[in-house]
Parts: sequence; structure tokens; C-alpha cells
Amino acid sequence: MSQLLKIVLLFSLLFSFSYAKKVYRLKMAASWGPTLSPLIDTTKHMAELAEELSNGELKIRVDAANKHKAPFAVSDMVKSGQYDLGHTASYYWKGSDAAVMPFTSLPFSFTAPELYSWFYHGGGLELMQKVYKKHHMLSFPGGNTGMQMGGWFRKEIKSLDDLKGLKMRIPGFAGEILAKLGVLVVNIPGGELYTSLERNTIDALEWVGPSMDIKMGFHRVAPYYYTAWHEPASEIQFLVNERTFNKLPKHLQKVLVTSFRLAAYDMYIQNYDMNASAWQEMTKEYPNIQVKTFPQDVMNALKKVNQELRDEMAAKNSELKEIFESQDAYMKKVRPWTQMSDYLYLKDNI
Repeated sequence: MSQLLKIVLLFSLLFSFSYAKKVYRLKMAASWGPTLSPLIDTTKHMAELAEELSNGELKIRVDAANKHKAPFAVSDMVKSGQYDLGHTASYYWKGSDAAVMPFTSLPFSFTAPELYSWFYHGGGLELMQKVYKKHHMLSFPGGNTGMQMGGWFRKEIKSLDDLKGLKMRIPGFAGEILAKLGVLVVNIPGGELYTSLERNTIDALEWVGPSMDIKMGFHRVAPYYYTAWHEPASEIQFLVNERTFNKLPKHLQKVLVTSFRLAAYDMYIQNYDMNASAWQEMTKEYPNIQVKTFPQDVMNALKKVNQELRDEMAAKNSELKEIFESQDAYMKKVRPWTQMSDYLYLKDNI
């Protein structure tokens, strides 16, 4: 080999090294176990999208809850930098900052399309970034479960009096509302729920919807399935540690945010299909399941207590007040269209 050729090859090698693609390896903690579809599927899908759209420059490792052992502390782990990314629900973190709660879902609030519309066209995303900024994180919509059902009940609820002394597993803000109406709200681990319901340790419970309820088997022991009120559109979130995000080149920041948005949409439609398939299977196996709506006196009482608790929280937290006001204002804009489009179409065609 001539000396000139050796020099040319050496320069070519050095040039290729200088322009070698840098790979950014990120870690994500999920609040879900490795088999909880569609939630855990969404994290894997997002990681695949990010790697593909970045031509391999972004590689994301997803740790399910069974690996990091802290499903309700994902926000803390992302904030501290233990993980670069998280996939969780903002209301899990309401004990640290009550202002994060409305970014998941609130009783009697938005449907999923209305909520996404508020996020991307009504100022919701900006408010979410404002709240998380002080915690050195960014937050983005991460998929929606749609309507979460009102729960499985062993006995029919015929009036407000039937709630008095009822033992029910229902967490969070909805649990606080029902407690005000005389329900004995209990907190039982997911793995013990079926047995508790079967053995009459509890009278009722709320989980999610057919897509996730079917594996739990509640329909085998509780014949009354009540419709939604407390979480009409539960939004999951993607969290990003702010320092991690700022270290990424601009084009990879764009790839990451785009991957979040695509994966979130795919989760919503995946879960919609899973709900339909699961409900078809459940009713075929147990045709005596009765779908019920709560009586009017119950609904009126739930709405009254809900508003009272919201007013109390808003009076104590200016950020929460700002978010409530933003959502209420957007509801006045969006709900008339939802009513005249979706509601009246369904009303006239079912």
C-alpha cells in the first residue's frame, strides 16, 4: 500500500469518527406492571417511535413497576434525576402538589376529546408546564383511558340512602366525595380486590373499565356495573427531567415530544378497542350484568359535594384556582359542540 493511500485512509477514518452519530440513552420508569395493557404498551411504543424517528440517536430503556418497585413515586424519581423519563398519572403526586391533579381527570369534567382540545388549543399544556417547571420537570399528555366506569356493585343503588355505610374501594378525589356522602371508603391493594368483593369484605369497587376490569374478574361476583362520573377522561402523562431534556439537541427534543404525542393517541384508540372487545366477551360470558346509572338524587349530591371540595381547594391554592378557571371557561366553549354533535347523534341513533 502506497504512503499516499495510507494517508487518505487515515484521514477518512478520522473524518468518520469525528462525524460518528452520538447515541443518547435514557431511562424511563413506568407506574405499571409488565403486563398491564395498554398502559405499559404505550411506554414501549413511545420508545420504539423515538428510536425510529431519531435514526437510532435516542434509545430509551423502560423499567416497569416490578423493576423499580415504586409505582406511585415515579414523579419523585424523575424529579431527582434517578430516571430521565416517567410514565405515570399526575394525580398520584397530588400529595406533593395539589395543582397537578386536574391534568389527569376531575369528576364531571372533560371527555377525552375535550381534554385533548383543552391541552393543545385551550392553554392546558402551558398551564401544565408552568406547574411542573418549579419541580424541574416537563409534562406531556401520555394516553387516555377514556370514560372510567363508576364501579362494580353487589347491590343496586336505588337512592342516596343506599350509600350510607357502603364499603367501597375508590381512591383519590372521588373517594373524598363519596366519604362526605356516608360511604366507608377503603384502600385495598389491587391483588386483594377480587377476594374482598367475593367475600363481602367490601360492597363495591371502582377500577377502570372493561379493558382492564376483565382480567380482574369483578363481573363474576358483582352484577351491577355503574356508569361514569368521577373520571370521564383519565389522562396519563409522560414526564421528563428538565436537565435531561435541555441536554438533548433541539432535533431530538422535537423527536421526543412528537413520540409522546403519537404514543398517547395510539393508547387512546387501543384502549377504546380493548374496552369494546372486553365488554363483548364479558356480556357473552355473563349476560345478566346490569349496566346502571346512579339515581338523580345521588348524582345531584355528588355534584354538590364535588363543587364544595373544588371551591375549598381553590381557595387554598392559587395555581389550582387558575387551572379550574381555565378548564371551566373552556368547558363553556367546547361542551355545546359535544352536545350537538356526539350526544345528539347518539341519542337519535341508538
